[in-house]
Amino acid sequence: MRLFAPFCLALTLAAGPAFAAEYRLGVMDKLRIRVAEWQTAEGAIRDWSAVSGDYSVGADGSVSLPFIGQLPADGRTSGELAEEIGKKMQILFGLRDRPSASVEIAEYRPVYLAGEVQTPGAYPFAPGLTVLKAVSFGGGLRRAEAGQRFARDFLRSEGDAAVYLAERNRLLIRRARIVAEMSGAKDIEMPKELGKADEARAIMASETALMTSREKRLRLQLTALADLKALLDSEITSLGKKAETQTRQLELVQGDLDKVDSLAEKGLAISSRRLALEQRTADLQAALLDIDTSSLKAKQDINKATQDETNLQNDWDAQLAQELQNTEQELDTLTLKLGTSRDLMSEALMQSADAAALKGGLSADNIGYSILRTVEGKAELIRATETTPVLPGDIVKVELNLGTQ
Repeated sequence: MRLFAPFCLALTLAAGPAFAAEYRLGVMDKLRIRVAEWQTAEGAIRDWSAVSGDYSVGADGSVSLPFIGQLPADGRTSGELAEEIGKKMQILFGLRDRPSASVEIAEYRPVYLAGEVQTPGAYPFAPGLTVLKAVSFGGGLRRAEAGQRFARDFLRSEGDAAVYLAERNRLLIRRARIVAEMSGAKDIEMPKELGKADEARAIMASETALMTSREKRLRLQLTALADLKALLDSEITSLGKKAETQTRQLELVQGDLDKVDSLAEKGLAISSRRLALEQRTADLQAALLDIDTSSLKAKQDINKATQDETNLQNDWDAQLAQELQNTEQELDTLTLKLGTSRDLMSEALMQSADAAALKGGLSADNIGYSILRTVEGKAELIRATETTPVLPGDIVKVELNLGTQ
């Protein structure tokens, strides 16, 4: 045992840096484990190749070995793990001599870069790694990207503002057209906010054509109803004159029938004559009833046409009021969006100016480094500089203070 202890220790430290003796294993570390046994009785070395091999520390912080099973590795040194493997094997196989195990770190768990670096992400750990070297793995500081990002933000906000402005101008002229229709004006008054821009004149021409078309359609509908009422009035007048004629004829026939009845009482009238007069009287009365019915129906149609006129005008007024309300709401929404886009444009310009001022002139005052390190299961935030050593599993965060000159 004593003969191979220095040999074991040498293997343990062979691949590691100066801190390997104190280095604590962690999740994602890759280990190279070798096991050998000095058999005193035979005076020979037995190689336990079934156990030897490359292993990784799993997510639960343990290493799984053949025969031995799960062994805790997280937070232990490689020497402690090697000693544990030797003890477990001696007990498991009932060996007289304790096997000697070596645990080398084949690959350290990665370090992580976050913040203002060109390519954030996970990178392999290398012995002697510092913050500055780690940042170089990620392509260095992201100096140019800030200005480009602010320029993209400005162009995007500028495009949105142009769309919102065009839509607002269209809504302003639509509102002016609706107000003109509600007041019965013949022309649309150009909103003061638009002035005499060519785009505004084009929109005004379109809205004017729309107003003319809508007014023409309304007038045609009202004219059709007015013509219908006039026609019904004429029909009622004609029916009235026809009723007068029929009434006079009925009076004459009724007079003749009275005379025939008087003669019949004296036995001088012919019964056929009396029957003819009674039939004529019935026909005239039926004709008068038909005339009254037609006249009543015509009056009902006039009332319906009048109601249609009222409903048409009321619907038109209600439609205009609803359109005006919707237009006002859309204008309020667009005003807010337009203001937001302009604020974003101003902010992008300011940030772009700050980034341009820093471009090519970054100093230690503009850059901040920090390391997020897990120690005994607890995360600690450590302020760092370019020369601060980085350990496996560390998260290196880079921040740029654009407001510092």
